[in-house]
Amino acid sequence: MKDRLRIALAQLDFLVGAVEANTDRILAAAAEARDRLQADLVIFPELALTGYPPEDLLLRPGLYLHVMRALERIRREVRGIHVLVGHPEETVHGRFNAATLFRDGEVVAVCRKQHLPNYSVFDEKRYFVPGEAGCVAEVGGARVGLTICEDVWHPGPAQAAAARGAQLLLNINASPFHEDKLAEREAVVADRVRETGLPVVYLNLVGGQDELVFDGASFVMDGEGRVRARLPFCAEAMSVVEFARREGRVVPVPQEAPAEVPAPLESIRRVLVLGIRDYVHKNRFPGAVLGLSGGIDSSLTLALAVEALGAEAVEAVMMPSRYTADISREDAALEAGRLGVTYRVLPIEKPFSAFLDVLSGEFAGRAPDVTEENIQARCRGVLLMALSNKTGRIVLTTGNKSEMAVGYATLYGDMAGGFAPIKDLFKTRVYALAEHLNRSCGEIIPRRVLERPPTAELAPGQTDQDTLPPYEVLDAILARYVERDLSIGEIIAEGFDEATVRRVVWMVDRNEYKRRQAPPGIRISRRAFGRDRRYPITSGYLDTQLADHIDV
Repeated sequence: MKDRLRIALAQLDFLVGAVEANTDRILAAAAEARDRLQADLVIFPELALTGYPPEDLLLRPGLYLHVMRALERIRREVRGIHVLVGHPEETVHGRFNAATLFRDGEVVAVCRKQHLPNYSVFDEKRYFVPGEAGCVAEVGGARVGLTICEDVWHPGPAQAAAARGAQLLLNINASPFHEDKLAEREAVVADRVRETGLPVVYLNLVGGQDELVFDGASFVMDGEGRVRARLPFCAEAMSVVEFARREGRVVPVPQEAPAEVPAPLESIRRVLVLGIRDYVHKNRFPGAVLGLSGGIDSSLTLALAVEALGAEAVEAVMMPSRYTADISREDAALEAGRLGVTYRVLPIEKPFSAFLDVLSGEFAGRAPDVTEENIQARCRGVLLMALSNKTGRIVLTTGNKSEMAVGYATLYGDMAGGFAPIKDLFKTRVYALAEHLNRSCGEIIPRRVLERPPTAELAPGQTDQDTLPPYEVLDAILARYVERDLSIGEIIAEGFDEATVRRVVWMVDRNEYKRRQAPPGIRISRRAFGRDRRYPITSGYLDTQLADHIDV
């Protein structure tokens, strides 16, 4: 090895399926790493050529033709620098999640992922077969072990690379965010460092892909388990890390301080903003439109959308009914003015009355109930979807995880839309994040919105707590049942009222059909509705402690 080895970390945002465009970015980044950063090696994230996760695109034979052409371009066009790029590989032995190391027109090595995650949001065994051996290659005179994402979560691949003489481990990733994930990654890598004594370069993907957000935050850990470099959280970056040979070891050279690790609420804010931005832009929508009720959920969603897309690309619509309070109108107008968005007022009284008139014969002799409430919500859904059709802007729904869990939402009403930014935030977390935004940016969300009792305003004097337990109680039960899979008995044993627990669990289970029809939303927790939590709609399963009659 020469005196110094310079490795460029290309923490970039790739579009799933856009192989040619992704290849262009890889070639441009490789040239920048060589010419500006004077790097010996540039590394790209897991499956960078196709983006991650490509899901059933991996079952299309045509995808591999695009990948083969892209790899040939990289082999042919890149000179003067080693390049490690992740990609799917189709062989007579099966399909692999692979990475190829190139140098001056030659394939130096091909690494195949050995451990395929098949839990939580991952289902790689649907598409790939595992690689059978690790990979160690020489780069600039140093022996470098190559691993892919899940491989670093198991001791075997790192230990095998060390046994083959590796002096440094490179791990390329597409690791999506959930709360506490940064600390979890560093703890896992620290375990590999302790086992092998080798420094590790951990490169992560960045960007939003449907429900998932990849938060970047790539880092370098030295052989003593200390983080010596860290790239930005939720932002593209390309940075070079230098290594030196000391007493037969390869060690990172001290450089400027690692990038900050955001506090929990700030992390969530950045993830939501990135998720909204990428979903809207990657799907080529010119902007977003949402219903602004004057309540906390729509107020937070609007603030996040403006941060993600810019005020000029966001439209807020107040759709008052006969039950809408004056303070709701005032607060909605105040927030829209503070954020500088296009703001419209479209009353729903005429369409609501028209629906009631058409249905008057069918409803004769029946007392008003939730049916009339839902018609109001559906009037609003029709108006928002009409504006979306006319302008091309996507409708952002504003429902939170608490509501989605217990079905406190209207199909084809407030659930109507294309993307649900706060779908994985419990109501209590919605309030906490709104307070955080106000502390960070000034009072964007009017104080009264944070202080008044939450209400759907679909009936006179209505509040959420007329129907639901207090959100502090509801969210605590939901966290245990939805995210931790605790049984009714286990939840009750933690001190919760038995009747309340039984009722909440009953509401969660019976509303799976609603959630299946909801738009995708950004995953924040370890267990989100959607890719994470997959329950049958039609099911005869009953928790043994639900067998008794539940009075609802």
